[in-house]
Amino acid sequence: MSSVYPYQGRFAVHRRLPEQGTSREELLAELATMAAEEDAAWETGKCSGTMYCGDHDHYRFLTEAFGHFAHANALQRDMCPSATRFEGEVIAMTLDLFHGEAAGDAGNRPVGMVTSGGTGSIAHAVLAYREHAAAGGRSTRPNLVKPETAHPAFDKACHLFGVELRRAPVDPTTLQVDVDWVADHVDADTLAVVGSACNYGYGIVDPIAELGQVALDAGVGLHVDACLGGFILPFGEELGYPVPPFDFRVPGVTSLSADTHKYGYALKGTSVLLFRDKAVRDAQYFTLSDWSGGKYASPGMEGSRSVGLLAATWASLVNLGREGYRRHAEAIFSTAERLVACVRRHPELRVLGAPTFLFSFTSDELDIYHVNDFMRTRGWRFNGQQYPNAIHLAVTRPQTRPGVVEAFDADLADAVVYARDHAGETPASGAIYGGVAGGMTAEADEFIRAVMTDMLDAQQAVPEA
Repeated sequence: MSSVYPYQGRFAVHRRLPEQGTSREELLAELATMAAEEDAAWETGKCSGTMYCGDHDHYRFLTEAFGHFAHANALQRDMCPSATRFEGEVIAMTLDLFHGEAAGDAGNRPVGMVTSGGTGSIAHAVLAYREHAAAGGRSTRPNLVKPETAHPAFDKACHLFGVELRRAPVDPTTLQVDVDWVADHVDADTLAVVGSACNYGYGIVDPIAELGQVALDAGVGLHVDACLGGFILPFGEELGYPVPPFDFRVPGVTSLSADTHKYGYALKGTSVLLFRDKAVRDAQYFTLSDWSGGKYASPGMEGSRSVGLLAATWASLVNLGREGYRRHAEAIFSTAERLVACVRRHPELRVLGAPTFLFSFTSDELDIYHVNDFMRTRGWRFNGQQYPNAIHLAVTRPQTRPGVVEAFDADLADAVVYARDHAGETPASGAIYGGVAGGMTAEADEFIRAVMTDMLDAQQAVPEA
């Protein structure tokens, strides 16, 4: 009940604008209480992903940078030329990170745009490919080919933009996309194929070079979804970890997305989408020259945007620099190796594929969700998966704190015993993106819809305190 009606009985419930406003001091005290309590859920380092930085000093720095421009609108560049500087430099730094110089061949001009997050970058990429193909009269029934393990944002974008989605299977051992299947299912209406670097479920990089060759042979695009790994994998490569090239150095890669609000350690709500060819990006611009309100144009789906997010993202990149990102990457990669070693000490557990900084594990002997159930009692919050049932941990900076690996090792040992002792019983947890909820059934879609409805509508019905 508390998750549906959060803070009921502790703070006032507002279902209408109050006649008299509440003082700033009282409201700030209320916000501080909620923030402190909710931060405690991840400050232990027992939370998969979500809080990629976990450094309150860095958050305060970003908040101050954001505050200077929070009220400014990126649409009004004549009044806020800083937005052009921030956005342009964020794009330029990201292009440099992903070897944009290698994309400047055959008359191409590599470019980019800042979006509202990973889903925004993926959606804009699909839209750009669709519009570019339509403008060239190349595709009337467009399709996109993605690995089954690629992010659901591709499914959402194809649903929204009327693009057929073809889901490619993955190798059951490597969990990389089946390149031959992709090649066999590309046709004259294919806009692009997709590869992940790395995929959300398993932390595994698809064979981007091989996909690039498929794309070149077929004359289609290749989008690399590096939303998750984009701002850590390049530094892992610099440090000598086995990260294969996945960016514009790879022939055939035509676009790439990378979330600054993940391992870029910026505030939530920013991502960068890059294109090898300026013409593809520009194809998704929207203009309306005959509106009674004046000529309208927008480079993306969003209209008004706070310059504060652009300022904070720029500040994060410039403040940390390559050395800072490299230092944090080393701590994360080495911590991930230690955590994986903890899992492999248990013969009942099996790590899936060859992961990077994110790893997933399952069991052929135990119900892995029993393992998860027990770990939850020790404060751990993993992400549940299915096909096969598994749980994963995206290692972030909070896990690099002293004592976290040791706690994981001890708790996992107890969890294996618990799972063995409760074999045959039904576990409480199951697979759902962003966390673990109750066990899923054939009515999973309706259940999830009901949960989302509760989150949006609950406060309209909660009794006032």
